[in-house]
Amino acid sequence: MDKKIQAFDNVLELIANTPLIKIDKLTAEIPGNFFAKVEAFNPGHSTKDRIALHIIEEAERQGILTPGDTIIETTSGNTGFSLAMVSAIKGYSCILAVSSKSSLDKIDMLKAMGAKVYVCPAHVSADDPRSYYQVAKRLHEETKGSVYINQYFNQLNIDAHYKSTGPEIWKQTNGKITHLVAASGTGGTISGTAKFLKEQNPNIRILGVDAFGSVLKKYHESREFDANEIYPYRIEGLGKNLIPTATNFDVIDQFEKVTDESAAHKAKQIARTEGLFVGYTSGAVMQAVEQYAAMGEFDENSNVVVIFPDHGSRYMSKIYSDKWMNAQGFYDTKNHEEELKVEFIK
Repeated sequence: MDKKIQAFDNVLELIANTPLIKIDKLTAEIPGNFFAKVEAFNPGHSTKDRIALHIIEEAERQGILTPGDTIIETTSGNTGFSLAMVSAIKGYSCILAVSSKSSLDKIDMLKAMGAKVYVCPAHVSADDPRSYYQVAKRLHEETKGSVYINQYFNQLNIDAHYKSTGPEIWKQTNGKITHLVAASGTGGTISGTAKFLKEQNPNIRILGVDAFGSVLKKYHESREFDANEIYPYRIEGLGKNLIPTATNFDVIDQFEKVTDESAAHKAKQIARTEGLFVGYTSGAVMQAVEQYAAMGEFDENSNVVVIFPDHGSRYMSKIYSDKWMNAQGFYDTKNHEEELKVEFIK
């Protein structure tokens, strides 16, 4: 009797249903149980696969996207990669406006996936015509048959996580989750996931992670945009110099800011202790867990889920490069042991 070949039609069928993995070595001194939602298990190696597929398929359903059209987006790298991947499968062209803060690894990956990439200066205001927001808008206006994804101001960004990430975490924890800790950039991941979880249990604590140099924490606390909060920082995909409407601040209980340096070292520590090769923002989230713990946020009954957004391979020229870490001043007397040596046998 013939047996059917077990194969997926394409990589898009592998999006979502990422594993929950217990984190115990890094949290040995912290009360509670900690679990990582490891989004690098998506085929595009990041949580952005979820929104790319959802937004594109919704545009197809509405007749906004038709064969031969062009997808345009503003991205720090991960969303762009996911969009390029989906575009390759579905036959769309893909044009991306990328921040110069994005690692060279990310930019090279976007090109490898067939996207046309415009690299824009990172440290300009959001309304500057050179900013990646404005460049993407201009490209959309100039390109016939194009669709601008606009993840920072697209409600579908939230919906994607409301329909997938939130239900997955609820099911994987059997409804026992007490805390969610997640980075906030566009805000779609934390907002959509939190919305679903709060509907199941309003007592679940939603703890956001922001960067120094970003406006999100202060806006959450005061509902006022303070431009004085803005200054250059190195973490990609975390924090913002504007207020994205894809962030639902009402479902987030608290924000904590982390430094570039602490997040970089924590990502490397995750790899060496938990065996998970994760990105810069994952380090930021784990650093925030320690800071929240120091504030007395968790107890022995806490079941904490942290979202690790992407894979470490996208930061080989940054946090996993000794040269880059040294250039940032991140190796000092305290952290000199981080710099491992390579010996060449001749």
